[in-house]
Amino acid sequence: MPRRPLPSILSNSAPLTRGRDFARTAADSASDVFHPLLVIGRGLGRLCAAGRQRWSATPRERRGPLLATTAVCLVSLALVPYGPLLGLISVMAAAAWAGRERTPADAGPTEAETGRLRALYEALVPYLSFEGDPNPLYVHDGDWTAAFPEYEFDEDGRLARLRLKYPVYFTDAEPQSRARIEQVLLAKSGRGREYHFAWDQEGNQLVLTVLPALPTDIAAQRFVTTPGETVLGFTDAGAVQRTVPVAGAAEETEPRDVPPVVWRTGPRSTESHLLALGRPGSGTTTLLRSVALQALCHGDVLVIDGSGTGEFAFLLGRPGVLGVECGLTSALATLEWAAHETERRLIAANRARQAGLPVPDDIRQPLWLLVDRPSALTHLATAEGRDDPQRLLQVPLRHGRAASVTVAVADQFESAELLSEPVRAHTRARVVLGPTGPEDVRAVLGALPETTPADQVPPGRGYARLGSGPVLRLQVPATPDPFDDATSEYHRQAVLALLPERTALGSVPAAAAPPADGAAFGYRAGTASGVV
Repeated sequence: MPRRPLPSILSNSAPLTRGRDFARTAADSASDVFHPLLVIGRGLGRLCAAGRQRWSATPRERRGPLLATTAVCLVSLALVPYGPLLGLISVMAAAAWAGRERTPADAGPTEAETGRLRALYEALVPYLSFEGDPNPLYVHDGDWTAAFPEYEFDEDGRLARLRLKYPVYFTDAEPQSRARIEQVLLAKSGRGREYHFAWDQEGNQLVLTVLPALPTDIAAQRFVTTPGETVLGFTDAGAVQRTVPVAGAAEETEPRDVPPVVWRTGPRSTESHLLALGRPGSGTTTLLRSVALQALCHGDVLVIDGSGTGEFAFLLGRPGVLGVECGLTSALATLEWAAHETERRLIAANRARQAGLPVPDDIRQPLWLLVDRPSALTHLATAEGRDDPQRLLQVPLRHGRAASVTVAVADQFESAELLSEPVRAHTRARVVLGPTGPEDVRAVLGALPETTPADQVPPGRGYARLGSGPVLRLQVPATPDPFDDATSEYHRQAVLALLPERTALGSVPAAAAPPADGAAFGYRAGTASGVV
């Protein structure tokens, strides 16, 4: 049968093409014109759906009062001048806001982020796989999405948060096993940052979070504390259940709230003495200066400067400062007086309690004994064949809590083996400053932190542990020597503003003064370098 020819309108495609173009242009124009109406209509539908859900969730006994309240509002709106018009405008605005096009959710990681997650997954395979596992979670060329259910990246494409699953047979109760996994995550996630590891042993999950840098612009100032509380520094938000208002840099006008590391002393404290260790320049002396400025508010301070560099000379002649010693002879005499003063306080307090009387005020007045670099004095005493100054610290350390005597010792890691046994045993508040390894942190604090130590840290940055509590990140407030030429004017004025007005050297109460047999006030020339 011969094939019939197509109609002319079908054989010629030019009219069809022009028709399709005209229809597409008309549809686009109509979409632009009616787009506000479409948005409002979609919003009205969403508002109606939300209203139905709210009505369904409302208990039956509350539906009547709800209807009555709605009716009263509508009647009031109708009686107000221009009320219906304003109500209509409000409804249209709410519908337009509810019907707007929302940004679609993230489609997933980019190619570079996928490569990072794939590399991290492959690096964990040797540590989280078992040869006899019938359904292994970690296997070479396996599915990393099953092991990493949650992940976040920062603006630079680096890992910011990761939640990973691990098999139930992984020995997560052993610190060595957890340390291996943390080292792998640290190496593959990027060095130069601090990470927090939260192990969920019940759920077999590990959450890795990048920690923000601790504030370094907080200078010495009056902190909101009670007597017996000392702010050692500041830590991460959420690590402690308290914040204090502080003034930041000089250009900041409003104070901000930051979480502090508060050290509590006194008769009811279980961590009545402090030990701080660090590398040279890590900020241990700065920590003692900060403690001294806070202690002057409620007690007396006696400083033993074993380094003899004059880091505490600005305290001379201040009310409440019983002495600042740097020579070996004067340090021995002052520590001997501190031991006798501790015994005197114990005896007086015991007699008052036996007589049914309150403890005298001079016994309740806190006495702070701050010792910087005692190992230097120990070395000098050994060379001269004299008594070790740390031996005289035994009485204040053992009985200081009952006598309101607090001892704070700061030294360097290189001389830590020269610290005496009483210093090691009775200082339950510990601080480690400067770049340190995990083993050094464990040796001083008795436990490893839940974060990875950074290679480069600012002065005053480290870790603190009070008794058997958790290991906290710590940033000591900037408290430099105001007499140092390298100190900025802002920090110099901040320290000087906390000092009481200077008085004549040695003008302290006779009951509180050390004996006159070689233990006067101020820096003395002794076997250690000092200033007369």
